[in-house]
Amino acid sequence: MSILSVNNLSKRYGPIQALNNVSFDVPKGSVFGILGPNGSGKTTLLGIVMDIIKATSGNYNWLGHPGSEAQRKQIGTLLETPNFYHYLSGERNLKIAAAIKEKDPTDIPRVLQIVNLFQRKDSKFNTYSLGMKQRLAIASTLLGNPDILVFDEPTNGLDPAGIAEIRELIKQLNREGKTIIMASHILDEVEKVCTHVAIIQKGVLKTIGTVNEVLATTDDTSVSIELAAENMAVLESTLRQLPGLINIVDSNGVIQINCEGTVTAAQVNKWCFEKGIVLNQLSMKRKTLEKRFLEITGTQSDR
Repeated sequence: MSILSVNNLSKRYGPIQALNNVSFDVPKGSVFGILGPNGSGKTTLLGIVMDIIKATSGNYNWLGHPGSEAQRKQIGTLLETPNFYHYLSGERNLKIAAAIKEKDPTDIPRVLQIVNLFQRKDSKFNTYSLGMKQRLAIASTLLGNPDILVFDEPTNGLDPAGIAEIRELIKQLNREGKTIIMASHILDEVEKVCTHVAIIQKGVLKTIGTVNEVLATTDDTSVSIELAAENMAVLESTLRQLPGLINIVDSNGVIQINCEGTVTAAQVNKWCFEKGIVLNQLSMKRKTLEKRFLEITGTQSDR
């Protein structure tokens, strides 16, 4: 079942084509990452499906139905930094948010527990760290216990500790059954958190699929394997005779070989063992989302 179906969405701002016939489906229970360089159209896309921005053409459906105000109220949304009052406590800020969203204020203790801020509920907002402020913002989206959450750059501007906090929170919410749609330009976070990814560049959908499918979709069919043994010189000379070898690099005490796509780690291990070499390290080197992203977009920014 698709939580969100986007059908040929386009958006123009005068001569600028912000989105160009973008279509995709968001599966239920997924963490769906919309990934793209700055200026690629991610925020415009989220603005359209949350009915903040009107599309030039195309349409979208939530749970098989056109978007409506009642439907949008059932979606927890964080598209920009909330305007919390710095001199009020976290709890008091959430009471104001609950009143604006017409949510039951008795739900506040629950959401504070989820984001691990219950012990700091009486502290003023201006005493919170950046990560705590973002967790409070996410708490406001959880009021009313929505099954769908939409975040735009949820880790933007955070330090590594804050990023780790939000990453674990998103994974926890997904484990509890929530479908999460998040736009980001931070490739490492998308790879660690998302189950599915759509890559957009200059308003054009470049690829879509599970993270593993996107990583596997490439014209480069070679495999990379890292190895080490007690006698590295003998290992290297032996590997140079390996059938299917493309190239070999010795880097910081570890040998990395690139081989034809049919070569497996088990075959390499057997080859070395038959040559009298016992490996103390053998691992497939997985293509990173960053490398795949750059293969697709050829750039890190569209601005």
